[in-house]
Amino acid sequence: MARAYLQGVEISASQFLDIFHHYDNDGNGYIEGKELQNFIKELQQARKQAGLELTEQMKAFVEEYEKNTDGKIGIVELVQILPTEENFLLFFRQQLQSCTEFMQNFLKDLLQQAKKPYDEKKLEEYTQTTLKIFDSNNDGKLCLSEMARLLPDQENFLLKFQGVKMERKEFNKIFELYDKDRNGYMDENELDALLKDLCEKNKKVLEVNKIATYKSAIMALSDGGKLYRTELALVLCAEDI
Repeated sequence: MARAYLQGVEISASQFLDIFHHYDNDGNGYIEGKELQNFIKELQQARKQAGLELTEQMKAFVEEYEKNTDGKIGIVELVQILPTEENFLLFFRQQLQSCTEFMQNFLKDLLQQAKKPYDEKKLEEYTQTTLKIFDSNNDGKLCLSEMARLLPDQENFLLKFQGVKMERKEFNKIFELYDKDRNGYMDENELDALLKDLCEKNKKVLEVNKIATYKSAIMALSDGGKLYRTELALVLCAEDI
């Protein structure tokens, strides 16, 4: 069925979800390698069978990835390729803890700001589809690490930090080590020192030339420039604090 959806002039939110899950065979949150090559091939075939030309976005995508066997795309990249109804996923670039009620209000506000028409039935579909895509532990909420998947891979520092997360005991030791003045929070200079050491230790995962980007994004979680233990734990600790 997912292949048939590729022939549509406009793809609904639920159809988009079916397409993504169909081509993300291993369920890792990306369409990559052979998955991506199959998607490109079947997208071209579906458009041709439906008598439709590839859109400019599709052409650019095919040109970039058709011969790139190492390429991969996530949710946000896919929604920019396919003619998805209302482009609803483009709005969800927030790193927030969320529940169904909050998500519904959040989507409503964003659709209104974008001056996109919607009805309550369609809003409920968007809400439930978003939760199904990103709520990996099925608890009805989107935590920071789950919402991280909404960001494009090239911008997604949160997913990069998944590979360097620590156990609670190690995280607490690290926090106390870099909280030089023992005031219970990190300022920008202390965080900068920590990030430099993390990048040096994890060169395969983190990029030294992006320390400023990492720091800016993490400090956005702070309270007026004070990054407390619980906020930093969202990024670096594998357990609840």
